[in-house]
Amino acid sequence: MPWIEQLQSANWRQGSFILLGAYLLGCFTTGYYLVRWRKGQDIRSLGSCNVGAKNVGRLLGWPGFVLTSAGDSIKGALAVWLARFFSNDDTFAGLALLAVVAGHVWPAQLRFHGGKGVVTSLGALVIFDFRLAAAFALLFVLTLAVLRKSVLAGLVAFAALPLASLCLDRPPATIMIASLMAALILITHRKNLLAELWPFLPRPNLKNQPPEL
Repeated sequence: MPWIEQLQSANWRQGSFILLGAYLLGCFTTGYYLVRWRKGQDIRSLGSCNVGAKNVGRLLGWPGFVLTSAGDSIKGALAVWLARFFSNDDTFAGLALLAVVAGHVWPAQLRFHGGKGVVTSLGALVIFDFRLAAAFALLFVLTLAVLRKSVLAGLVAFAALPLASLCLDRPPATIMIASLMAALILITHRKNLLAELWPFLPRPNLKNQPPEL
């Protein structure tokens, strides 16, 4: 059955509870609550103003980095696992992946100012499709070896996930989920991407421009 027909015939009453639950799970931004508990401060006003593990690590050291990474990845994995457990439907599992990442990026209780979703999306991807997660890891390592920049290598690996899912002959629904997830991560990292690519962007040649009058 084509995946669009699967969506039309799915139990959307059940699916709506699954997606809402995945979003609310994503809203539990580990770094924010960890810093609140340990320091009584809002991590969104410190450092890079991000609730992710890297920024938390600057304030709390490597234990904060590890705890934040673990918490954010586990909630991503848990959202997909629960979606499969309650629905036994890979389409809902994929939508739960997107919902939990959206909850992390735009948590309602934090006025929609959350993290960038990388760790959460990878945790969810491991449970959703282990082969795609392995493909991401391979793409990241190969790109890092060439570019020597971890942020840019990660973004390239995310951008290549839709092509990787095609090469792995994944179902159309999986390809669509991988594409949407990659787009979401690239959007949240648009400033990082511009900063990384800025040295390679063409500059206008001002030497041959006529002088201003």
